[in-house]
Amino acid sequence: MTEPSPTGTAHPLAADWRTWMGDEPFTERTPRIVNAAKLHRAAARKKAGRFLAEGSNAVSAALRNGDVVEVYLTEQGLEAVGTELDHLTGGDDRGVRVHLITDRAATALSESVTPTGIFALCRHQLVDLADAVGGTFVAVAVETSEPGNAGALVRVADATGASGVVFAGATVDPQGGKAVRSSAGSLFHLPVARHTGVAEVIDVLHDRGFTVLATAGDGDISLDDASVSPDGTPLLGQKIAWLFGNEAHGLGDWQDLADVRVSIPMGGKAESLNLVTAAAICLYETARVARTV
Repeated sequence: MTEPSPTGTAHPLAADWRTWMGDEPFTERTPRIVNAAKLHRAAARKKAGRFLAEGSNAVSAALRNGDVVEVYLTEQGLEAVGTELDHLTGGDDRGVRVHLITDRAATALSESVTPTGIFALCRHQLVDLADAVGGTFVAVAVETSEPGNAGALVRVADATGASGVVFAGATVDPQGGKAVRSSAGSLFHLPVARHTGVAEVIDVLHDRGFTVLATAGDGDISLDDASVSPDGTPLLGQKIAWLFGNEAHGLGDWQDLADVRVSIPMGGKAESLNLVTAAAICLYETARVARTV
């Protein structure tokens, strides 16, 4: 019988994972945990080519995509996924090591108030700009500053069938802890790129044949008008790239680089919508129209 390993083991397809993970859990002082916790900083993520995913949805998606180096579980996390751990790790030997960790180690790894106790050390996931701008429609977040919104936007884009997501300008890192958790695994489902040059992103989109639309309260046309056409193909039936602005300041002058500015009709008294809500409406409507042309 194989002896338990205190440093974890590659997927053993064993029923008793505590046996395979060893008797001594990693603590917040264990070098692997110390190094993983450094990945809270964007500079450390860039240097290491690694980032942390937290929560069963994100970790499961990362494992299915083959992007996991190691898995860390607290006792509570192990109880939550214990009966599905073989499924969680893909049910085969991928060289993924699973380690038991203490609650204090989980606190060091987590960026949330209440750690889930389920973590994965993942390989760099972002793609080059050219690899994220294909297909029928894409989402471009311009100067997004809220990591929760960044992750939620990736999730919305994934749910509506967008071909990719680009974070343009001075944006948060979509591989940061809160953004990854908010994406609920969608970061691993579709191409996501980050590029500092907004104008360059728009130039690439135009070169790829996309019509670039900007959300604006005083748009040139409404989303309703963009969805229908008495003759020919409606605007949303073309290759579309949506620009979504900063949470506090919108798109500002960047909207002038768009081909068409589009407003979302609102029947109530609200003056505006937040980033993720506006994106969900625009991307869903784009996907609906694309299915009909």
